[in-house]
Order: sequence, then structure tokens, then C-alpha cells
Amino acid sequence: MGAPPQILESPTLENEAMSEQNAMGQRNIYIVGIGGGTGSGKTTLAVGLQERLGPEETVLIPHDAYYRDRSYLSPGEREGLNFDELAAYDNDLLIAHLDQLLSGQPVERPNYDFTSHCRRDETDRLAPRPILIVEGIMVLADPRLRRLMDLKIFVEASADLRFIRRLLRDTVERGRAIDSVITQYLETVRPMHQVHVEPTRQHADMVMSGETFDETTMCALMKRIRDEAFRYAVRG
Repeated sequence: MGAPPQILESPTLENEAMSEQNAMGQRNIYIVGIGGGTGSGKTTLAVGLQERLGPEETVLIPHDAYYRDRSYLSPGEREGLNFDELAAYDNDLLIAHLDQLLSGQPVERPNYDFTSHCRRDETDRLAPRPILIVEGIMVLADPRLRRLMDLKIFVEASADLRFIRRLLRDTVERGRAIDSVITQYLETVRPMHQVHVEPTRQHADMVMSGETFDETTMCALMKRIRDEAFRYAVRG
């Protein structure tokens, strides 16, 4: 068993300088950040936008792909971790990848195994696109990430609906037991939502209901993103 990685390391000066340059607008790629609680509808919104904008225009980056690799821990130790706090994510790597994409370079995005809580060996190669969509419960919690975003969206839904959606997702898509999902929700997901996720609402440029997404709202949002991204492309 190896030593655990250092949590929340500061970015290197080179990456920090690159992030500041990108945050100041010296680029022609538009970044949308979509945050909100578990089961709020973030992924539905992000996927819906990508489908409407088209794969040639957009790259969708789920924050969940950047969970820290926990292979240095035993399976039992991994099960006891809190995955609903900012320290659970490797934001240094995500920021480095965003900087690379903003600089016109492709990246190898990690894949995370939610059963073993480890990163898989295979990665997904992402090429730069005019619009980058980053979604996840914590994407608005890190000020370094917020500085890179041109549009910050917080998606909200009632607590009971969010829990039902999470329960269905974790049991059907991730093969987890119902008791395990409920225990995790009560012990970490719900309290961490109040501490870490809900406060990020104040950083959003817009707040959207994730209970339903009507076509009129989606089209209006898509038009805003496309118009603003076009101005970036012209400026670049």
C-alpha cells in the first residue's frame, strides 16, 4: 500500500499563470460550468445542450471523471471515504486539462470506476472544441475553476426528487445496494450538500430548475451560449 497523494495541492506556477491568462479572456473557447446537487438535473442539462449544439462544437467534461484515484487504499477503506467534499476531486488535473484545451491541445481524460473507486487504465481523448461544458456537484466550489468559466449555471430541484433520482442511478447504473445508497445519502451526501454544494448557488450567473427542461428554455439557453461563443471565435 503506497502513500496517499497530497490533497488539494496548489497548482504549479506555470499552470497558475496559464489559468490567469485564460481567465482574462485571451482565448477563443467558451466554458460553461453546470453545478447543483446530486440528482438535480445537471447531467440532463449538459447532455441536452451538447446534443443541441452538436458534437463538433462541444466537449462535455463530467467532474466525476476527476475523482482522485484511491487504489492505494484497501477496498474497505475506500468504502468509508467521503466522496461529497471538494477534496475528493483532483481539480489540479482538471484545471491543467482545461488549460491544455484552451491552448488548443488535446487531453487524455481519466475514467473512474465507481465500483472500485479507482481510475481505470483507459482514458478518453478529448480534442478542443469552441464550447466546453463542465458539469458536477462541485464545479462551482473551486474559485480557480470559476475563473475559467464564462457562464456559471446552478441547477436545483427538490430534495426528495434529487434523492429518488440518485437512488435509481446508483442501483441501476452503478450496481449498488439500496441500503448502501441510503446510508451514504444520510451520512455524507445530504450534509455535504448543505455545507459545500448549496452555497455555490451564490456564484451562479443563472439558476435553473432541474425538475423539467422545456424546449423553449433549452433553446433560449443554447442561443445565448452559441451567440457568446461566436463572439469568442470572432475575437480569436
